[in-house]
Amino acid sequence: MAMLEVKDINVYYGLIHALRDVSFEVNEGEIVALIGANGAGKTTTLHTITGLLPSKSGTVTFEGKDITKIPGHAIVRLGMSHVPEGRRVFAGLTVRENLRMGAYTRPGSEIEASLAEVYKRFPRLEERKNQAAGTLSGGEQQMLAMGRALMAKPRILLLDEPSMGLSPLFVSEVFKIIQEVSAAGTTVLLVEQNAKKALSIADRAYVLETGQVIKSGKAADLLNDDSIKKAYLGE
Repeated sequence: MAMLEVKDINVYYGLIHALRDVSFEVNEGEIVALIGANGAGKTTTLHTITGLLPSKSGTVTFEGKDITKIPGHAIVRLGMSHVPEGRRVFAGLTVRENLRMGAYTRPGSEIEASLAEVYKRFPRLEERKNQAAGTLSGGEQQMLAMGRALMAKPRILLLDEPSMGLSPLFVSEVFKIIQEVSAAGTTVLLVEQNAKKALSIADRAYVLETGQVIKSGKAADLLNDDSIKKAYLGE
């Protein structure tokens, strides 16, 4: 049984049919990528999974439980964390305060140990723990958003465009961290416009186009697919 199963999801923005019978699955321990152009429906898909957008029809199942109608804050308690597009850190709070916000579902007695784990993975955040989040660079804010999500001890981490707006150096660092998080036992669903980078670390991938899944397969196979190369890899 898949850890996360999305089945025949349809989502509308008013009269606009944004997602059309979208179906895919993520198995425990995998990194699965959703790739596609701007406006393909990638962010809408994540928002639907995590209860931020209602679906007109279809189901989302997480670890055997139907979560289609469950609100976002309750989904976090089930073991799913969402790192949103654009990072969305609390700019006026310190790095440490932002991280603690990510642990609101956890017992207070566990928070210091979790902070220590996050600081170990992101040493730069420990260096800047008393600094306002809004004063961090884009790459540091991305690390903070990921660290905040990890504070909830998720079973699955949903990442929306983690490389957006970052320098090549930070992009490489962020993707290395995604691989480390996966190796440590957290399943990952990765939405990413940088298709080449996403396919280079994913196990499997799905291609979204105008709200529909048009292709899927092993990431390595899609990296070598001529139509994917032409459309998404600039080759």
